[in-house]
This record gives sequence, structure tokens and C-alpha cells, in this order.
Amino acid sequence: QVQLVESGGGLVQPGGSLRLSCAASGSAFGIAFMAWYRQAPGTQRELVARITSGGGTTYADSVKGRFTISRDNANDTMYLQMNSLKTEGTAVYYCNEFIRFYNYWGQGTQVTVSS
Repeated sequence: QVQLVESGGGLVQPGGSLRLSCAASGSAFGIAFMAWYRQAPGTQRELVARITSGGGTTYADSVKGRFTISRDNANDTMYLQMNSLKTEGTAVYYCNEFIRFYNYWGQGTQVTVSS
């Protein structure tokens, strides 16, 4: 059974940085497409960044140049380095794994950007 566990969220001031981690288990992580999504209160869940099994990346326009997605296939872990955070980045961030036509989700980690 696929399990995704996010960590690294918290409270940060505008302009600050956080690094999120997603530890995966129960799947062939190396062949999975992985992604980070986020959902702010009262809004739809939105894609933040995606990384393919080969390491190709895509980003939402709102985070380009500030966020970096990466993966460590040896340790079944994905990361999201978030720099120059803005208040509109406040949301629950979710890890997503797409493998063999199924989507799996973590429980989410709260990121609050506030002074």
C-alpha cells in the first residue's frame, strides 16, 4: 500500500524559506511521477510543481524562480525547496504520487507565511 508522509511545514515570515519533504513507501518510487499541490482555505487544490521519473520538472507560474522540486530515488523521498515565500503561499501542501494510473495523496503539511 502506497503511503506518503509530508514534513517540514511551519510558520515563516515573508521572504523566508522552508524545505518540505515527502517520504514515500509501498511503491516503485523511481518510476512514479511526483508532485506538490497546495490548497488555501476556500480555494481549489492547485499544482505547485511536478517532477517526472526522469527528473523533468514543471512549475506553476506563481512559484517559478522561487521554488525547486527534487527527488532522491535512492531514499524514496521528494523535496520542495521554497524561497522568497509570500503570504499567498499560506496553504496546506500535499505530496502526490501518480503511478500505474493511480493518484495517491499524503495528509498534507501546513505552511503559514506571516509576519
